[in-house]
Amino acid sequence: MKLYQYLVIFLSFAMHSCTSQSEKINGVSFVASRDIIDETNVNPIVEVNANYAAVMPFGFIRDLDHPNIQHNTNRQWYGETQPGTKQYIEELRKKEIKVMIKPQIWVRRGEFTGLIKMSSEENWKILEETYTSFILLYAQLAKDVNAEILCIGTELELFVEHRPQYWIDLIADIKTIYNGKLTYAANWDEFKRTPFWDKLDYIGVDAYFPVSDLKTPTVEDCIEGWKVHKPVIENLSKTYNKPILFTEYGYRSVDFAGREPWASDMEMDDVNLQAQVNTTKALYETFWKEPWFAGGFVWKWFHRHHEVGGEENSRFTPQNKPAEAVIKAYYKSNK
Repeated sequence: MKLYQYLVIFLSFAMHSCTSQSEKINGVSFVASRDIIDETNVNPIVEVNANYAAVMPFGFIRDLDHPNIQHNTNRQWYGETQPGTKQYIEELRKKEIKVMIKPQIWVRRGEFTGLIKMSSEENWKILEETYTSFILLYAQLAKDVNAEILCIGTELELFVEHRPQYWIDLIADIKTIYNGKLTYAANWDEFKRTPFWDKLDYIGVDAYFPVSDLKTPTVEDCIEGWKVHKPVIENLSKTYNKPILFTEYGYRSVDFAGREPWASDMEMDDVNLQAQVNTTKALYETFWKEPWFAGGFVWKWFHRHHEVGGEENSRFTPQNKPAEAVIKAYYKSNK
């Protein structure tokens, strides 16, 4: 074989490798439901050009200082259980959608999980035992279905802060079962203090950063707002030599969508579709082409696509709103 033929083969291989490594995670956060799903529920994910879905089983605790996590029971919705999670993944796989298994905790009355904190050593131990049972169940599932990513926790700041060694030990235990990629979903104001990024594959951030105080910010306003946060995020990536993954990102279709993007108050009901469009575009323009940025999972995506969202809806979902077309276009251009 002539030298130039070797060079052509080498360059083709190199270009393929670079492309594979730089493929973005264009994800949706696929909401657990009461129902078994089928291809009609997955097709809209394909149509929006997503290549990943976060599948989210749930555990439940009674109060912020209550240690027992109830999970995988017949009192939960099907999609919140281990069998439901497995069935969802099987249907997503049929359409070549990759998965992140992202077990989450729900505190009764919707209290913020970042405030979970025990009042005694005894209760800390019980919480650790029940959380380990919860996560290792899904570590085993991640192994069984060959999931691409497992998220080991979501927005559990005080639990992490007060029990760091537990989390380091938990990661070691997970790795004896599952050898795929690991992340943790730190809240936007938590991720700088998470102590175990060196043990994981992605620095996971639920990216509800404030970017504008305006009622209807322009794309440029929001890009300017990101200039406060982006260097901090990039520097953390460089410090640990780990890619950043937005384990959740998204905006409500309301006035002042960029002011407190985490807010889910029902009282916020003044629909503003353009605010959702502009904040979403600015996030893509700021991050999606950065080599240290892995991609992310838009919050949130419901299984009955044609029955949710819409132009009168003020909630997070982009479904059947102008923001859906924005996501579709950006995901197509960054495959």
